[in-house]
Amino acid sequence: MRASARVQANVRRTLVSAGAAAAAAAAAALLLTGCSSDPADSSERGGRSGGKDGTTTLTVGVFGAFGLQEAGLYDEYTAQNPGIRIEQTSIERNENYYPQLLTHLGTGSGLADIQAVEVNNIAEITATQADKLVDLGKAPGVDRAAYLPWKWAQGTASAAKGGATVGLGTDIGPQGICYRKDLFEAAGLPTDRTAVGALWADDWNKYLEAGKAYKAKAGAGKAFVDSASGVMAAVTGSSAQRFYDEQGKVAYKTNPAVRGAFDLAASFATEGLSAKLQQFTPAWDQGFANGTFATVSCPAWMLGYIQDKAGPAGKDKWDVARAPKPGNWGGSFLVVPKAGKHAEEAAKLAAWLTAPAQQARLFEKRGSFPSASAAYRLPAVSGARHDYFGGAPIGEIFARAAEGVPVTVLGPKDLVIAQNLADIGMLQVDQKGRTPQEGWDAAVKAIDNALDQ
Repeated sequence: MRASARVQANVRRTLVSAGAAAAAAAAAALLLTGCSSDPADSSERGGRSGGKDGTTTLTVGVFGAFGLQEAGLYDEYTAQNPGIRIEQTSIERNENYYPQLLTHLGTGSGLADIQAVEVNNIAEITATQADKLVDLGKAPGVDRAAYLPWKWAQGTASAAKGGATVGLGTDIGPQGICYRKDLFEAAGLPTDRTAVGALWADDWNKYLEAGKAYKAKAGAGKAFVDSASGVMAAVTGSSAQRFYDEQGKVAYKTNPAVRGAFDLAASFATEGLSAKLQQFTPAWDQGFANGTFATVSCPAWMLGYIQDKAGPAGKDKWDVARAPKPGNWGGSFLVVPKAGKHAEEAAKLAAWLTAPAQQARLFEKRGSFPSASAAYRLPAVSGARHDYFGGAPIGEIFARAAEGVPVTVLGPKDLVIAQNLADIGMLQVDQKGRTPQEGWDAAVKAIDNALDQ
């Protein structure tokens, strides 16, 4: 989930719905779209009543091209509820949006009736702001059984903090492995997505072994993975224990799962299997078009990104298989501040927007994979295929991944830890030839300095 704060604010709603002929153009547009700007006066954000026609206006604050408005869900809700109007404001980047949200929660003013929260921030919200938010687990129409247990847990405060479910999940980023069929064929590896997934089934170490087999025949200049950091993010994303322990204390240094993920990912660099690229940079983007690497760890929302960067020439060359282990990278939530003027009506709207039927439509129109497992039985999800990726049954692939994601302990500084492990530690191993121990030590120093601030 390392890059979601930086990337998903702009890329998070990539179009991967079944039979979407305009997916490439839509995905490209999403990369450039930030929706409307923040209102000049933040005091205007709160919902208001008393229109001449007696309507109630509910406000929704989001970051980036969040998708709810673009998918037509607001229009549908207001058509069903004539007494309600919905106004959305969006700040393009989450790193600008989230500090403002914390400030507004602290003062109890300037808040929208519904606010979006990115997954990397939800642990801090549940730990420090739960008392300021409505318990949406008790909102009319909310059925806990309809949602993935691990996603529900992410939006729920600890028992010590009251145990309220203050965030309802909108979407998630279940992971697969996207791969180039033509490069696999040239290296004597299988190209059928089921056979490809079997190469590394249930074990990230098998992914490394597949890389070694690829290198043996692919020749110089044809890397197996895009970056060692990408591998590390995928491995940690599939682990229940990561950067914090169950008591909420920073534990990445002593957690063998984190060090194991770091060392395994570093092996892709030291074995010459990495293209040594930094994700979400122009060089990485170009690598998709040039066939610089054969595989990349890809959550559902990245399919549209790959399609945009690889372009028409990549159609039917790229495919997607199951990842070695189920993991998640990305996703968001809706919360309802108690200080809002229409908290009860806002809770009803938040519940409706995140209900399975609406999540299925959001996936169909915007490619946002549902966090409500009940949506996976609906045709828009269960029958979804992606033409660009050889007709891959993306609904089936990513639903299976989503249902296998472990309940993970999240911490308020997960993003800080993950970014430093990747950009300070792993990047030195991948691009500068430092040893894995040197990279780890550099990351630990940077993380300790950051957490002390």
